[in-house]
Amino acid sequence: MRKMTWALTLLMLACGGEVVETPEPPPEPAPKAQPDPVDQVRAARKAEPATLELWTLPEGAHPAMTDPTQATETAPDSYKVKLVTTKGEAIIQVHREWAPNGADRFYNLVKIGFFSDIAFFRAIDKFMVQGGISGYPEVAKVWRDAHIQDDPKRESNTKGRVTFATAGPNTRTTQFFINYKDNSFLDNQGFSPIGEVIEGMDIIDSLHKGYGEGAPSGRGPNQMRIQAQGNAYLQDKFDKLDYIKSATLVE
Repeated sequence: MRKMTWALTLLMLACGGEVVETPEPPPEPAPKAQPDPVDQVRAARKAEPATLELWTLPEGAHPAMTDPTQATETAPDSYKVKLVTTKGEAIIQVHREWAPNGADRFYNLVKIGFFSDIAFFRAIDKFMVQGGISGYPEVAKVWRDAHIQDDPKRESNTKGRVTFATAGPNTRTTQFFINYKDNSFLDNQGFSPIGEVIEGMDIIDSLHKGYGEGAPSGRGPNQMRIQAQGNAYLQDKFDKLDYIKSATLVE
């Protein structure tokens, strides 16, 4: 198996076997062993049965929550998003010229209410914090294949920049991360920033980091189980995680 340049964590259910590539911390003080995607699939198949009461969408949810084809508007050239998190509020400024496809996707996700009760499931000190998997399994299931085309890299992954995660060329969906420091080494690995935190970076810095890297290479949440069991799994096993309570467009 070829050597991966960043950490692999599974995005699909075990039967799908797809992996999502997310940024790996720079190899200091020592590099981490890379998890084998095949081993991850096998481990997920052995996971405990789904005995949790899974979340279901409330009445009145936007129809695009279960049909991504209804969320394809073109974003403004520049727009701001207010994130209300469990630690406080932050403002993200998105610049469409930086990454048009990514900016459009983020805009539509905000408009349909996708980022409600969304966990920051992977937070690594002095690196980045990641979220964007729906807490509703029925939503996660339909959006995990709603890929967008890549954008050319026009800006760098410096502190506070907001960037989509990727599973390889043209596979961005809903997961994004916020850089905790200058991670410009990611710039040539397919990670194209769409915007940056302009207010409340102290709030982003304060998000819970105690779980570290995700399973199976770390003690944090397993992405496959988030996809399958959503917030029911996270709140049962990882009750210290922080969440995006809501995301709205602001003037």
